[in-house]
Amino acid sequence: MKKMRPSFVVSAVAALLVAGGSVAQQQLPPNPLDNVPDKMPFDLPYGPAISLERAQAAIAAAVAESGKRGWKMNVAVVDSGGSLVAFARMDGAQLASIQISEHKARAAAVFRRETKIFENAIQLNQLHYISTLDGVIASRGGIPIIEGGRLIGAIGCSGGTGSQDEVVCKAGAGTINK
Repeated sequence: MKKMRPSFVVSAVAALLVAGGSVAQQQLPPNPLDNVPDKMPFDLPYGPAISLERAQAAIAAAVAESGKRGWKMNVAVVDSGGSLVAFARMDGAQLASIQISEHKARAAAVFRRETKIFENAIQLNQLHYISTLDGVIASRGGIPIIEGGRLIGAIGCSGGTGSQDEVVCKAGAGTINK
């Protein structure tokens, strides 16, 4: 095995350091997360909790839409604090989707936005840090319920594809959201 001369090793290390320094000095594209908006996004005030009667009406509309299309869904409605108010599981609906429908409703309520926004953030915008936030579910089918400009609850649907869940959820939320 041939020994390297110390001067060659020093020269090679110096060349690497210079090359590394020029890479560090290259301009990186601006980080979109560094943008500071003038107003708070999703600054929707919380209102009083949705009543059981209205929660059941939202579920009935979602179940009717789902039944009309031949889809078997789980539908959950939570109050403005994310606590379960009402739930329905259609005959034959996937058991795993019970908790998913509740999770979608809870995330829509406490984050004050549709869960589709989380899905888009990860899948379209590559904002993978979203998945590190407690309580997030990055799947459409969770929609806030708003009355008089205040969030009174949210509805979550699960059992089909994300787009099917979203269609059913919109039917339920539409009983209150106008």
